[in-house]
Amino acid sequence: MSQMNMVQSINQALAQEMERDQNVLVLGEDVGVDGGVFRVTEGLLQKFGEERVIDTPLSESGIVGTSIGMAVYGLKPVVEIQFSGFIYSAFEQLISHASRIRNRSRGRFTCPLVVRTPCSWVSRGLEHHEESTEALFIHTPGLKVVMPSNPYDAKGLLISSIRDPDPVIFFEPLRLYRAFKQEVPDEIYTIPIGEANVVKEGTDITLISYGAMMSSVLEADEILKGNNINSEVINLRTLSPLDKDTILKSVKKTGKCVVVHEAPLTCGLGAEISAIINEKALLNLEAPVIRITGFDTVVPLAKLENNYIPDVRRIVTETKNLMKF
Repeated sequence: MSQMNMVQSINQALAQEMERDQNVLVLGEDVGVDGGVFRVTEGLLQKFGEERVIDTPLSESGIVGTSIGMAVYGLKPVVEIQFSGFIYSAFEQLISHASRIRNRSRGRFTCPLVVRTPCSWVSRGLEHHEESTEALFIHTPGLKVVMPSNPYDAKGLLISSIRDPDPVIFFEPLRLYRAFKQEVPDEIYTIPIGEANVVKEGTDITLISYGAMMSSVLEADEILKGNNINSEVINLRTLSPLDKDTILKSVKKTGKCVVVHEAPLTCGLGAEISAIINEKALLNLEAPVIRITGFDTVVPLAKLENNYIPDVRRIVTETKNLMKF
């Protein structure tokens, strides 16, 4: 076991999978010589050479399109898009092609492609540098969507994503890259795609979140505990496919649910979770499901950004209000 931050655990996952499988390669803007804009791929070029760690031109559509061809051919490309707000020019490749290869070929071909991209709010980021675009991909059949919230999960989920036969969008919350360290096994391990983690068991209310917001939810849970509210906390880890069974089991026990994410409210993942609960566990509910989210606006620049992202105070206040319903 080693103490690692998320950058280090992702780097180790990439190196170990590249050592294990000669078909795994890394490509993207500045991933080789510079080791990536956040140094996540640092050292891989020196270890594996320029045929497997490829610095590409500045063309997200070209990077992803080329990687789809590689994946169908039998390679396992791991693409880095420098910020999730830069992914839009590759959207057509992902939606029209990567997600449809299995269906289009009636199962004769798959597309084992991983697209890694930093996401979510980071203090004083520029436009397109702090966006939460996960709902765009969750809505797309054929794509899997993963977002870790800590170094341990990041390594195990990335290894599972690389080994998956279908395309995976792997969101990496930027402000968690070096936020904290935790013990991460040095050996290879996997965390199954599609399984949520019950971080803390409780009886009064279910708190559901993922990615960077998990830190705020866990901090809020400590405050709620001081107010005699015993929360059950679920870290989704995988956003598509969604672990409906874990969600429903928890809500049927607690009778109340709060979903927290920083993406906009309308048609966000929280809306889908709320719909699932209403369809499958309505008679177990003691109160409406509430969503604590970002707003239906573009992420504001520096002066207003702290008003956009759900904070601990807002999570505590709205959860306490729901408990009074």
